[in-house]
Amino acid sequence: MPRLLIPKETAPGETRVSATPETVKKFVAMGCNVAMEMNAGLDAGFVDSTYAAVGCQLVAPQDQAAWKEADAVLCVQTPTEDSLSLLKPGALLVGLLAPYSNVALSSVVQSHELSAIALELLPRISRAQAADALSSQANIAGYKAVLLAAAQLDRYFPMLMTAAGTVQPAKVVVLGAGVAGLQAVATARRLGAVVYVSDIRPAVKEQVESLGARFIDPPQLEEKPAESGGYANEASQTFLAAQRQQLSDQLAEADVAICTAQVPGKRAPRLISEDMLDRMRPGSVVIDLAVSQGGNSACTDPAKTVDRKGVKLIGASELPCSVANHASSLYARNLLALLKPLIKDGQLFLNLDDELIAGCLISKEGKILSPDVLNPGGAI
Repeated sequence: MPRLLIPKETAPGETRVSATPETVKKFVAMGCNVAMEMNAGLDAGFVDSTYAAVGCQLVAPQDQAAWKEADAVLCVQTPTEDSLSLLKPGALLVGLLAPYSNVALSSVVQSHELSAIALELLPRISRAQAADALSSQANIAGYKAVLLAAAQLDRYFPMLMTAAGTVQPAKVVVLGAGVAGLQAVATARRLGAVVYVSDIRPAVKEQVESLGARFIDPPQLEEKPAESGGYANEASQTFLAAQRQQLSDQLAEADVAICTAQVPGKRAPRLISEDMLDRMRPGSVVIDLAVSQGGNSACTDPAKTVDRKGVKLIGASELPCSVANHASSLYARNLLALLKPLIKDGQLFLNLDDELIAGCLISKEGKILSPDVLNPGGAI
């Protein structure tokens, strides 16, 4: 039977866990032997006793025997190189592995002949929706970004009619209408803000307007970016320059800007320049969810709040960790949905003819399957 290991996350600030008692119970029912490092779920609100009650074996953190015996390691972020070096040849690593820039992982999977699945590369096809970890986590990020902005803003979000007069609603501009952007729209509207959305894809206009927001039509150029595989394509510099000019006037009147625009494997497009920030009023807030990929806004830093001439610039790339319980629950279900078809007759099979697996399997027994990933010279 497959031996699955759930490690305690070691990345700074990471509070999520890759399995919950709910998913462990289902893995055990499928014939898996599940081991978990003690207190791995504590930061997400799951105690060891609840795992033990559903058949999970609890082991000490960095227990070498558990790592050496594992057929698959289910993680959120990449474990340490020392831990990965303990795995046997052919063992499978599954998680959010930062495939375009993880140089250390590239070395260890090759030297120890490991297989690895990066959930970031899961194809955007209907059959993969239940396993789409990027979407489940982006949904949380979009929701929490609005709450963070509301807490930092010097104004109310909704319109209020009081004895002292009427308070006008906040104006929120959302850059990018992907999963995070649409959730940000929905949350900001629930709080009563007036919301505008900018996206390079005219096709998302209907989704934006169905949530009660106003769509900022893209610049009218011959070359218009679209999307492929469910992801936005990278726009040209000419298009981005025209879009920035259009955004500048919107941001000058905005109270909040929420930046969500990202392109897999590329640096995030720079949509807000310093000149545009200069036009924003003191007291306004910029939340940059793309900061770990270079940022949509100038002057943002990961996990930091920068006060620039009274404008608060918040680099917020790890917001799912601030909602660790639900983030872990959704992420664990994503992993279960992905792995369930791979476990047959008490064995774990990687079917390369399956487009879902072929799309996100970045190494097979030490062989790197795509030159675009685990690349030391990558774009990010």
